Amino acid sequence: MNDLQDEFDELNRLADDYDDGPFDKLMRGYMMRTLKPHLRSGKALEMGCFNGEFSVCLAEEFAELTVVDAVDEFLDNVRRRLGTRARTVCSLFEEFDTSDRFDSIFIVHVLEHLLDPVAILNKAKSLLAPGGRLFLIVPNGAAASRRIAAKMGILPTLSALSAADIKHGHRRIYFLDTLVDNAREAGLNIIDSGGIFFKPLANFQFDALAGGELINEQFMEGCYLLGKEEPAMCASIYVVCEDQTC
Repeated sequence: MNDLQDEFDELNRLADDYDDGPFDKLMRGYMMRTLKPHLRSGKALEMGCFNGEFSVCLAEEFAELTVVDAVDEFLDNVRRRLGTRARTVCSLFEEFDTSDRFDSIFIVHVLEHLLDPVAILNKAKSLLAPGGRLFLIVPNGAAASRRIAAKMGILPTLSALSAADIKHGHRRIYFLDTLVDNAREAGLNIIDSGGIFFKPLANFQFDALAGGELINEQFMEGCYLLGKEEPAMCASIYVVCEDQTC
């Protein structure tokens, strides 16, 4: 069996183990809020969709949205939530082929899963329309919650995969410099980079406490604003890129 067929089978196997809680859903809104000043109008492509939460955010900004994922179960989430407002394509990114060119391409919490992230960034770059932008977001290996876990001995190092990482099929841990390096290896020019949402607690802790007296809306807003000042300790890190050859 070839590597891509193995990858397709593995992604679909892992789909049943995926879960998300209130914190992950809230994060999608903070992500869009961070990226919005850099959006290009026109056609948008989302590479990887999971539960469709971010797809909904994109559909509010773009009249033409294409969503590609190798897991049809994930695409069902998009179809259920957006209907004809999004075109869905079931395909590995490596095999995705289209004559369309996109003004904005989003790869959100996906690169950490891929066999060859730089190859996929090159693929995404080839799908950009002239002047288009590529938006990359990954979980941050240096988030404050992971730093605390390392001090507690739960993680041996910040670059180690956690039990949750392994469960969800993560292949690597990203830091802001390694994300920037991947983008530059693919011939992309960095327009902006930073962190999204200062993260003092693990996801399960946020999930248990969010919406109560301890983790209220004001606290969450404070974490989002602090993340702009302390990107190295945020939940997620991002880069906004353009093709440097254009």
